[in-house]
Amino acid sequence: MLVSAFIYLLAAVVAVPFAKRLGLGSVLGYLLAGILIGPSMLHLVGDQTDVMHVAEFGVVMMLFLVGLELQPSRLWSLRKPILGLGGLQVLLTASAITLALRFSSSMPWQTCVAIGLALALSSTAIVIQSLSERGQLDTPAGRNAFSVLLFQDIAVIPILALFPLLATMPVSNEVAHHSSNLLNGLPTWLQVIASLGSIALIVLIGRYALRPIFRFIADTDMRELFTAFALLLVVGIALAMSAIGLSAALGTFLAGVVLAESEFRHEIEVDIAPFKSLLLGLFFITVGANIDFSVVASNLGLIGVLVLALIAIKALVLLGLSQIFRMGKMPALLFTAALAQGGEFAFVLASAGLQFSVFDAHTTSLMTIVVALSMLMAPLLFVAFEAYANRVNQEANFDHETEDVPPTCDVIIAGYGRFGQIIGRFLSSAGYDLTILDHSASQIELVRRFGSTVYYGDAARADLLAAAGAASAKLLVVGVDNVDKSLEIVRTAKKHFPTMKIVARAVDRRHTYELLAEEVEAIRREVFHPALELGVDALKILGRDGEEAERMMQIFSEHDQATLLKLADVWGDDQSYGRAIRQHVEDLRTILMEDAARDAARSDDTPD
Repeated sequence: MLVSAFIYLLAAVVAVPFAKRLGLGSVLGYLLAGILIGPSMLHLVGDQTDVMHVAEFGVVMMLFLVGLELQPSRLWSLRKPILGLGGLQVLLTASAITLALRFSSSMPWQTCVAIGLALALSSTAIVIQSLSERGQLDTPAGRNAFSVLLFQDIAVIPILALFPLLATMPVSNEVAHHSSNLLNGLPTWLQVIASLGSIALIVLIGRYALRPIFRFIADTDMRELFTAFALLLVVGIALAMSAIGLSAALGTFLAGVVLAESEFRHEIEVDIAPFKSLLLGLFFITVGANIDFSVVASNLGLIGVLVLALIAIKALVLLGLSQIFRMGKMPALLFTAALAQGGEFAFVLASAGLQFSVFDAHTTSLMTIVVALSMLMAPLLFVAFEAYANRVNQEANFDHETEDVPPTCDVIIAGYGRFGQIIGRFLSSAGYDLTILDHSASQIELVRRFGSTVYYGDAARADLLAAAGAASAKLLVVGVDNVDKSLEIVRTAKKHFPTMKIVARAVDRRHTYELLAEEVEAIRREVFHPALELGVDALKILGRDGEEAERMMQIFSEHDQATLLKLADVWGDDQSYGRAIRQHVEDLRTILMEDAARDAARSDDTPD
């Protein structure tokens, strides 16, 4: 047991950082780690069935945490994409795959339908993890993808109920016993009522009973007990839902939604998140380890065609739906790239299909490999989308840069992010005419929604600066947060428009020294002054007088600025710079102590 745990952890620690560094994402790293240690390569671990049962709990926890982020009002606002977009995706994808199998094979129609329904589902774990890592989960494409995934999770319930009706051979008593749950043997209408009642019970308990329990446990001031109860809640709901044949993931998701408005939401999220991440990583490793490359090698052509066909069919359906729902070009492509793969529930449905004799063992094995390989391809689809999006963005910027940019006689601002917007509003309020340039298409689209006139363009291009009026402009404000681009803009402006003054934003101390070397007229470090102001607040909280705290900030600021200029000559010589910094820290401490002593003396001399 310990040896296996060591192997799984070592594989993850080695593979995931490499994958992240290459821009492939953590999911592909986990999958590659599983392939590496699995039976097909190093054979460090054996059969993954038992491990996967444990690891699948990571998906359950993930949906619980997703539910915690969705207040009921927000979930209600997603009802149309969940039912409309999600329902159409499952229906159309399942139909397309069913028809493709029916016309290209001799399988019974029942088997084709079952496979179509199983392959219509996408990987909740991969999609949400990948979108979250890239900060795209809360974008329009991310919300649409989540809506489809939520419908798919709900759809697993009726699909599992449908499988016995699709059986092509009699189901043995052993299989029936293995697949039994508390509702087996009841009439269908009673099973539906019991299922809806169970869901309603989870909602009621979550709304009225859990908060007092969490409050009682929180009063004990024992964090480990709070964590234990949060885990108990997730495990208990999963067990209850599984016992009646419903999706454990759906049950925990609903519980999370109910608790989303609770004052304990953030504490629960922080406590459970590490368990979720570890189990999800383990799940992806088991998926990778389950790929039998000997079967792949012996059926290479067939499996390759099936994987590509699955991705192509799902992508065509998703692209069609994105046009129907008017998503826009780039959101549609992201939506398609996110969902064009098989999902973890296909493994569950494949196992159920075998148990209910919907299809045979060979079909089950082939379907499992195709789904696993499509999941392996999923992170690569994200990488391909990002590469395409970057290229399109650059081309769009280049095209827009040829548009007419009105010249200004006053100020050009290069970079209209947080820094540029603040200084832009300030200078505009003071009556100065501005021409604003930014090379990010998404940023331009965002600020234009709020009425700001911003033009596409790379301010490092001399012709664009000329078009913006750099020959007669009084000032160039460089507000970009990319160090290399900032320096490129400054050098271009200095070379072609030497009479124009330049002020610049510095990301850090190193950037400041590089701007000083370019003889920029004024530099402001972006975090320096806010940090000093917070330091003043800290001194006041610690008991210092407000006037004294403000004076200390002024002394520190003046000394740091003087030090910055003095040390510019030794920047790059780490040894000399280190010695000088230590000396100036001692000097500053001495100056502050002397000022405090003088202040105390003045207080003593003041008559009562």
